[in-house]
Amino acid sequence: MTGAALIKGHTGDWEVVIGLEVHAHVVSESKLFSAAATTFGAAPNSQVSLVDAAMPGMLPVINMHCVRQAVRTGLGLNAKINLHSVFDRKNYFYPDLPQGYQISQFKQPVVGEGVVVIDMPSGEPREIGIERLHLEQDAGKSLHDQHSTKSYIDLNRAGVALMEIVSKPDMRSADEAAAYLTKMRSILRYLGTCDGNMQEGSMRADVNVSVRRPGTALGTRCEIKNVNSIRFVRQAIEVESWRQVEILEDGGSIDQETRLFDPDKGETRAMRSKEESHDYRYFPDPDLLPLEFDQSFVDDLRAGLPELPDAKKARFVSEYALSEYDAGVLVVERETAAYYEAVVDGEGAGCDPKLAANWVISELFGRLNREGKTIAESPVSATQLSGLIKLVEDDTISGRIAKDVFAQMFETGTDAAAIVAAKGLKQITDSGAIEAAVEKVIQASPEQAVQFREGNQKVAGWFVGQVMKATQGKANPKLVNEILKKKLGG
Repeated sequence: MTGAALIKGHTGDWEVVIGLEVHAHVVSESKLFSAAATTFGAAPNSQVSLVDAAMPGMLPVINMHCVRQAVRTGLGLNAKINLHSVFDRKNYFYPDLPQGYQISQFKQPVVGEGVVVIDMPSGEPREIGIERLHLEQDAGKSLHDQHSTKSYIDLNRAGVALMEIVSKPDMRSADEAAAYLTKMRSILRYLGTCDGNMQEGSMRADVNVSVRRPGTALGTRCEIKNVNSIRFVRQAIEVESWRQVEILEDGGSIDQETRLFDPDKGETRAMRSKEESHDYRYFPDPDLLPLEFDQSFVDDLRAGLPELPDAKKARFVSEYALSEYDAGVLVVERETAAYYEAVVDGEGAGCDPKLAANWVISELFGRLNREGKTIAESPVSATQLSGLIKLVEDDTISGRIAKDVFAQMFETGTDAAAIVAAKGLKQITDSGAIEAAVEKVIQASPEQAVQFREGNQKVAGWFVGQVMKATQGKANPKLVNEILKKKLGG
């Protein structure tokens, strides 16, 4: 499904309605209500304070760094910041929830309505509404694979600060949901409020899916819990929407429930009936005062925000004359955008922005993907890539040879100029030398020369290839074409 695509059922068309609840761990060295550490991968139960373990008499103390991170995120989502918010107790039982309740926010969250603009392949932007962002503490983790008959509990994650970012049911396809999550992760990483590492669980999504006949009221939704990759979110939506359509077309009804997605079996399965808000018996946490700050607090945080993806994309288009697509690719990750700008600016005069974009997107990204490396792990620095591009721009080497040089740079980390000098790859720009090579090729290929003169222009490409082969790819292609046309009478 792409865009607002419809499901073609046996009895007619169905529209999918999707809302996402993104759970994002706040980047913070300590938890939301305690000083315990938050390092990922620590030994089980090695980062648990008496507060996290819910020992009698232990009282929560708000971590203001986490509050700032939540407000900064709200600003990055163009959302309303509520100067007065309240922490509530959300009561439910989980073995890995020591308190028997979760400190969260309900009717009075720290961040209100906002919007995220997603970029679709069609080129048409889509606005996805944000319902709210609230702060809450995470639960611990139940481990079911450590013993054949017992489950273990790891409380390292208990009390870690979470931002729950709830969208409106504005998405209409798996593609839109994937684009939304990609943009959300990009914004969070630019802000430095969440690392977005879904494989580590620091960002995950609950996916709400319902189907309806186009133009009718919303259908009954099912919530697919804790999906931890964008690919799985896409698959879960496809599977769940078809499951609901098949039930409805067979005359059945959809039960409102929480489900789990099994990527190995490609199915969702029931976990429990879906709770309503009154089931949690929310009430203001008596141990925490309302969270209040003035507008100057918000204004100071706004002034310190970095340039975010949409603004950076617009600047790349206007300042560097890039296409919307190329600019969009380059700004997805903050580190990639910074690398690209360093290539363009370079040392000295810099290099052509469009040529730089082509090299970063095609050659560098392609090689990094094959090697499984991130931009931070690139053996070719931005300065080195800029240097290579300048050698192409000033005709020191041809574009074809530049690709060979880049491959050696990636393998060795050596500067382009050093490789060109050591291997004698400098482009031949001496018209006399090129003319001699052209004449030699023409003399050795009389039949092709006749074909060219009789109007077969495609033979010109063959002649260029022969000249380049004779000069080991070092002849200037532009000069080769000019001299060939002159010699062949084209």
